[in-house]
Amino acid sequence: MSTHVRHALRVGDLVPGQRLVVQDLADELGVTRSSVREALLDLASDDLVEIVRNRGARVRMISVEEAIQITECRSALERVCARRAAERASEAQRAELTEVGTQLRAAVAENLPETYSALNRRLHDLIIEFSGQVVAKRQLERLNTQMVRFQFRLAMRPGRPQQSLPQLLSIIDAVVAGDADAADAAAEAQLASVIDELRTTGPRDPSPL
Repeated sequence: MSTHVRHALRVGDLVPGQRLVVQDLADELGVTRSSVREALLDLASDDLVEIVRNRGARVRMISVEEAIQITECRSALERVCARRAAERASEAQRAELTEVGTQLRAAVAENLPETYSALNRRLHDLIIEFSGQVVAKRQLERLNTQMVRFQFRLAMRPGRPQQSLPQLLSIIDAVVAGDADAADAAAEAQLASVIDELRTTGPRDPSPL
């Protein structure tokens, strides 16, 4: 149950503020109401769900200010992962990253922002995986799930893929070359750009982006 909701948040099937009805979830997943309640408490402990007394549960909304702070934390962790990936990735893994770079270029050339957004997430996931940094991976999974709606909306901004493509390719090039310092710097620059974009999203209130 908890895994199902986390995945739905990750892919955007659940949106900020959406109510999570215990009976509906139990019927949909074929589980007991008590297991749903336990899963919602688990999700609330990770700040993914908000449980309001006498009103039930809903997907927690993230303000722009909080999104910026989350991205600052992501930056520190993803820089570690980029360094480790550059140091330890296998030849097959480096080839896979190169292929993702080719696909990213094609998505921009063909003006496919949704495809680009999915490839962007895949690139970050692969670098985290190839780093072998399991503690960072665990923390990033939690942070990235909270950020998925912001990430999608940023990727859909006109001109954003063209702006971020060179940044992503720099990360790929550094990891493939085995240059840990360059990978660290490229990851930092890419997340700094995300923070700059977040700062232009409007008033910093708890409304969903």
